[in-house]
Amino acid sequence: MALSSVNTMWVLIGAALVFFMQAGFAMVETGLTRAKNAGNIIMKNLMDFAIGTPLYWLAGFGIMFGVNNGFIGVVDLFTGNLANNPNIPEGVSPYAFLIFQTVFCATAATIVSGAMAERTKFSAYCLYSAAISLIIYPISGHWIWGGGWLSNLGFHDFAGSTAVHMVGGVAAFVGATILGPRIGKYDKDGKPNAILGHSLTLAALGVFILWFCWFGFNGASTVAMEGDAVDLSGKIFFNTNLAAAVATVLTMFLTWVRYGKPDVSMTLNGSLAGLVAITAGCDTVSPWAAALIGLFAGFVVVYGIEFVDKKLHVDDPVGAVGVHGLCGAFGTLCVGLFSDGTGTDTKGLFTGGGAHLLGVQALGVVSVVAWVAVTMIIVFNLIKHTMGLRASEHDEIVGLDATEHMLPSSYADFAPALGGVAYAAPETSANGEVNGATSYEVKTGASPAAPAKLEQSEGKISKVVIISKPEKFEALKTAMGGLGITGMTVTNIMGCGMQKGGTEFYRGIAVESKLLSKVKLEIVVCKVPVETVVEAAKNVLHTGNIGDGKIFVYDVVNVVKVRTGEEG
Repeated sequence: MALSSVNTMWVLIGAALVFFMQAGFAMVETGLTRAKNAGNIIMKNLMDFAIGTPLYWLAGFGIMFGVNNGFIGVVDLFTGNLANNPNIPEGVSPYAFLIFQTVFCATAATIVSGAMAERTKFSAYCLYSAAISLIIYPISGHWIWGGGWLSNLGFHDFAGSTAVHMVGGVAAFVGATILGPRIGKYDKDGKPNAILGHSLTLAALGVFILWFCWFGFNGASTVAMEGDAVDLSGKIFFNTNLAAAVATVLTMFLTWVRYGKPDVSMTLNGSLAGLVAITAGCDTVSPWAAALIGLFAGFVVVYGIEFVDKKLHVDDPVGAVGVHGLCGAFGTLCVGLFSDGTGTDTKGLFTGGGAHLLGVQALGVVSVVAWVAVTMIIVFNLIKHTMGLRASEHDEIVGLDATEHMLPSSYADFAPALGGVAYAAPETSANGEVNGATSYEVKTGASPAAPAKLEQSEGKISKVVIISKPEKFEALKTAMGGLGITGMTVTNIMGCGMQKGGTEFYRGIAVESKLLSKVKLEIVVCKVPVETVVEAAKNVLHTGNIGDGKIFVYDVVNVVKVRTGEEG
């Protein structure tokens, strides 16, 4: 087979762009989740590619592109028969095609990470990511791209709305369902609570990276840049960009109407929704159809994410199920509606070809959903009942950076405040005593008694400042509410006591002094006795371990309510 330098170079450029999508997914997922899990998320997005690459080389590529039967390819160990594989495109280096397909496989695996973020064991993630790359993605991929039964029926998925994105989206839905929601995501009545991501800036950067790389994802799927492929590539680029732009605009206006203001994070999801939806038919639809696909993808992603969250009560922090699962299926069906005949046996329903192609597309969607759902239910349950799938409650509250990777913070010396103002320590005298406050240390040994009973005259106002571990905040807040406390100020702070924050390691080197994440809770009380507040706080915070916290009590001269002018 004579190799074409132009075609091979085009495929290699596309492979590089699709590889860089890993960075985009990492930024989107990190930005839409909390800072305490940032390192864990980066590690997962790194390792799913690193694990998937040798496994796809070991057997995945052969299972996907080997010629055997309509259901599965062959186990071509280490692609030993790569040069003779009949599915290698004409003029393209076999190794160029191998790396191009490898990065597609990694994309399918990494989609799952976002929906299961912030509460999955890292070891479990590595295992199920390996299963996706080795078996699950290659088999359904064989049906679609490897000469399998769906491709023989005329199923058309040019660059992977179903083969890549819907596979990842369905796996994400199954995993998030089995895993369960994050702590605090839903109240006792099932109403969802917003858990904000820590950086929309990172999320937006990720979307821009993905949008840019999608030109390689879709455009280089021609696996040629000679002859008719030149004009086709231009059409693909234009349709890809148009659908994404229209979906973004529609999502912005739709959230503006529904929420009163244009929602940033949902609009970012809208951009990805348009990209996912156009991927199946970017080669076979006209620009007007691409615009319609983008338009309706905006509706699908907004209502789809809301449905998954509010009705199904499946906690998906980044919207992966709506973006990749629902929009992947939608985009695949749109081929059956709008195909102009390019690359398909017949035209679509709305372009004069009847309903045949739509039926084939629907059959493909249902078949792949069934395959991925059944296999992933088996994989996730095997992991759940052996090594365990979900991180412990303690690990989830503290953050997976610290518990899974012994990482003090992904933002060392740059603590992001999640609301509130910077911590200012109480004033101290020369001998180290806190001025104007009675101090209670919640530390080691038996729970200490108050140094002296606090006498509180009627009308006296006191301020109680409680420094605690972040994982104790929910219990502390509940305890204060049970006492009738009606207002509190909460600040995320950094600090350490005489233990200098304990021993931690960074790149194998002991950290001599480390600021720990703490929560400062400030309460002003009058009718509620101070000693009651102190005892309740001690009962919640005390474990007998170093770092349980401190409680400071101050006399308050006066309190002025700004709105009404009330005092006292």
